[in-house]
Parts: sequence; structure tokens; C-alpha cells
Amino acid sequence: MANSRNLQYELLHVDRNCHARLGRLHTPHGSVELPAFMPVGTAGTVKGLTPDQIAATGSRLILGNTYHLGLRPGDAFIERLGGLHQFMGWSGPILTDSGGFQVFSLARLAKVNDNAVSFRSHIDGSLVELSPERSMEIQSRLGSDIAMALDHLPALPAPRNAIEEATCRTIRWAERCRNVPRDASQALFGIVQGGLEPDLRHACAHALVDMDLDGYAIGGLSVGEMPEDMYRIAAITAPTLPADRPRYLMGVGRPRDLLACIARGVDMFDCVIPTRNGRNAMAFTDSGPIRLRNARYQVDPAPLDEQTPSVAKQFSRAYLRHLFTSGEMLGPILLSIHNLTWYQRLMKEAREAIAADRFLEFCDSRFAAWGEPPISFGNDA
Repeated sequence: MANSRNLQYELLHVDRNCHARLGRLHTPHGSVELPAFMPVGTAGTVKGLTPDQIAATGSRLILGNTYHLGLRPGDAFIERLGGLHQFMGWSGPILTDSGGFQVFSLARLAKVNDNAVSFRSHIDGSLVELSPERSMEIQSRLGSDIAMALDHLPALPAPRNAIEEATCRTIRWAERCRNVPRDASQALFGIVQGGLEPDLRHACAHALVDMDLDGYAIGGLSVGEMPEDMYRIAAITAPTLPADRPRYLMGVGRPRDLLACIARGVDMFDCVIPTRNGRNAMAFTDSGPIRLRNARYQVDPAPLDEQTPSVAKQFSRAYLRHLFTSGEMLGPILLSIHNLTWYQRLMKEAREAIAADRFLEFCDSRFAAWGEPPISFGNDA
């Protein structure tokens, strides 16, 4: 067990046939079994779901966003109301993103220099400056269990010199984040950048590891690159990170990508895919996705998915389709619950497979059931 100032990580087992890791993360708000998937609660809510409904899916760790919460309702406001846990009624662990993703997603509104990122607020157009120090101040006021260091994520493809500049800035910003005093209960993760350049990924990882942070993330992926590039960068980056710290691949959430990157040594994931797709009438199942707007389900009396123990299981596909075609809010709620439950069941079964040294076999069986080709785990060089 690694005993940091702020959290404890246990590496319980590594599958003997690949790099898949079974672990446990202990935080002030409870323990999380790894590998784990985090639902995204950008604005202090996983859209449409109550905290009890989120917990019932098997989710233990959720994500909030520094940029969005800092703008609305404001970090000082949330602090005054007892912090993000109390504000949103969630008693489990929370990880807060640093706001660095907005450098990418709101690029047309942002200007970056060594000191900070300057934004035009997407809400009212006012000028907002997000520095490493300000990012940490917001996250401290939110009171998250895990804070992320502010990073610079360049859009890809980009010239090598632009990626190198963003990577060096990410390292400098991580050092500044580390130097900001914070409560002993809050852990700090650094984010490895470097685009698709192996040497820049290695350089960034080594610099962050030298800072002895509580955990490490791989950022800058799932932004339009080919899946094979994602797998290659995850495979070359993960081994450079300490074995006794958690490894988090940011923003990745396709089921195929989750399993492929677990096999390469990643422990934690987050993405809007299960809830966003749920709101758009798509359900994940063991035999592949079901798109309920398809006319074939109009008179289908079968339950949505017998294998996934969510509340949606009691309703027929025909009824669920009716909810969506009628514009009823219950449809998106039920499919969001179902999809998160399915994701958490996938993670639970992945953990069981790792413990039994059969994770690659588990991957092959899942890919076959989804009608997808197998992934070669030996071509990441």
C-alpha cells in the first residue's frame, strides 16, 4: 500500500498475461475498487440523476469540473454552503478536473500564456483568468477528494513545436499547483501531456513523477486520434508511471477503449458517453448497443436487458421507446441509470477477470459478443 499524505492506493494484483491491474483507492469519502469508471457530473450533477440513483448504479467516484463550477454558481458560494459534497448531496469521493480541458474545448474563447489561460465566459462573455493557482483555489473551495493539476491540452493534429510548448507548460503548471497549500485531505494528480510523441510523453511523465504526486493521469487522448494511437500512447506512458500510484486516462469511455486500456495498465476512466447516449435513446448491452428510436422496437415486449440489474430492466423496449418518442423525461433518466449500471458491471467483471488472470480472455469474449474484432495487445511499439 502506498501511503501518501492525502490518500492510499493498494495494488492488489497484476494479470500475469498483460498489464491489467487490480487495485483499491482509499479516500476521505470512501474506498474505490479499481479499475473504475467515473460518471461525469460537470456542473455538480450527473444529468437527470439523484445521488441515490447514481450510487445504485454501483458508481463510487464521480467527477466535477473546476471551470464550470467556478463560473456557476461559483466556488466561494459552494464553499459557503459546505463544499461540493454537501452542495450536491453526494457522500462518496469526488475528483475535480482542473479546467485544462476547456483550453481545448473552448479554444475559440481562450488565450494561453505561461501565466494562465484567459477565457471569455461561455455564459456571459466576461473575461475569466484561470491560472494554476486559481485552479487549485477553486478545487480547494470545492473540497474534492482528488484535485487535478492545470494542464495545457493542445488540439490535435498540431505541429511538434506546439505540442512541445504545451507539454513544457503542463510541467511548469503542475509544479505551481503542487506549491499551492491545500488541505491534507485533498490529493493532487498530475496530467501527462505530449500528444502522439513518445519522447514528449516520457519527458512529461518523468518530470511529473519527480514531483512525487498522489496519482497520475494520461491526458490529451480521445480528442480525435485513431484508437490505435490512443492505445499506443497509453501503452508507452503507463509503464513510466509509479506502480504504487493510481493511473487515470482522462475522457475515455467507449467500452472497447476501456478494456483495451485496462490491459495496458490504466486504472481509472471518465466520460459522458453512457449518460449522453442514454439521453439520446441508446442503451449498452452485453450483445451491443440498442438504439431505441429504431422502429423495430415499437412493439417489442422484451425487457431492455436481462443481465443488467437496473430499474430500467422492469420496462419493455416498446415502453422505453414510447417515452422517447413522446418526449417524456423518464426515458433519458431510465437509460442513463441503465447505462451507468452496465458500465459498472463491466468494470466489476473486468476486476474479477484480472484477479483470475484471465483478463485477455474476458476482452476477447466481450469483443466477440459486441461483434467487434479482437485487439492485438502486442503491437504498441
